[in-house]
Amino acid sequence: MSGAPASFPGAGNRIITRSFDGSWADLGRLDLPAASAVLVRDNHDAARAVWTAATDGLELLVASRTRVTDDLAQSLRDSGLAVVDGDSVAAPTSERAAVPGRIWLLTSGSTGRPKQVAHTLGSLTTVAGDQPRRTWLCPYAHGAYAWWQVVTLGIAHPGQDILFIEPDELETWPARALQVGVTAASGTPTFWRQALYRDPDSVAALPLEQVTLGGEPVDQAILTRLTEMFPAARVSWIYASSEAGASIAVHDGLAGFPESWLGQESAGRATLTVDDGELLIASPKRGEGIDTVLRTGDRVEVVDGRVLITGRIASDEINVGGAKASASNVRDVLQAHPAVAWAAVRGRKAPIVGSIVTADVVLSGEATVADLTEWCSARLPDYAVPRRVRFLDQIPIKETLKSDV
Repeated sequence: MSGAPASFPGAGNRIITRSFDGSWADLGRLDLPAASAVLVRDNHDAARAVWTAATDGLELLVASRTRVTDDLAQSLRDSGLAVVDGDSVAAPTSERAAVPGRIWLLTSGSTGRPKQVAHTLGSLTTVAGDQPRRTWLCPYAHGAYAWWQVVTLGIAHPGQDILFIEPDELETWPARALQVGVTAASGTPTFWRQALYRDPDSVAALPLEQVTLGGEPVDQAILTRLTEMFPAARVSWIYASSEAGASIAVHDGLAGFPESWLGQESAGRATLTVDDGELLIASPKRGEGIDTVLRTGDRVEVVDGRVLITGRIASDEINVGGAKASASNVRDVLQAHPAVAWAAVRGRKAPIVGSIVTADVVLSGEATVADLTEWCSARLPDYAVPRRVRFLDQIPIKETLKSDV
């Protein structure tokens, strides 16, 4: 392992970025302050920062340069972190002792400014036991929770190689993955839908043994599509967040998790409960300072013995003349149509009824507005049927691999 510390069994694993092909131990180290927020250009920069912090026991936050505004950089300095941007180092404005081994994550910021959540390599490493040799695709944003999940897998377990994909490579990743020999891939439902929409033949050619989804609500349509495309692979969906950590893992190819899991207490596993339609999680992998029982803000429904996580409570409900339409239910119905590659649903203000349901749709086949209206009318109450449907030419996707609408 090229002299790498024995405490990192995966130090000799191969990692591949646009500018590097070697092992973790071959990366070399950066000269970093004891508590650093490192702003990176690409995954090579990010991997070097991780390896430096892991082997030297530093306190670290990794984030893309494009994500950290001047205000956020100042907030990081105020929290006691030096902000490292290439050769530039902005000292912290608040003096405190570094906490060796602490790993900071930024939340997605979907409800405001991103917040800092503290973890360790131990709390971020959620896969245990011997693992089959695999080459993983990692398309996630630098420093995101899902990115760290793949990174810690690569550091903690021998035989777990990683191909890192940059944001500007999202349209061409299948060819690169086939060239490298990727056998396991993780991404959001939007990431998978975009790939299957753009180049389904290249995706289908991959010799995948493990397909993982997470980061967004996972519906049956995308699980079925991937299960049929990769019949020999294990298709899994994961529920995880910066605050709760990785809390739910389902491997049976079905949306949701068994209702029997609710209330179960088991050492090392999250306890799941539901209160007034909201998912609550007590997770041993939660971030530092997070409530023992975390109210996730995610809406759930129990259907035929499965607990389905449908979307955020704050944005899911559309009030149509006093009736409550679920944007996530409408979205899932649209995405179950054989000609729909992707859909997003929201409410739009309207006279008399207050709001109407509208949808943006990307087609992978032939369908008209009338076709989709008829499809929805057969499966939804009248008030939930989209009154306006807009067709888009491509699936919108952010750096987080989530939809940008």
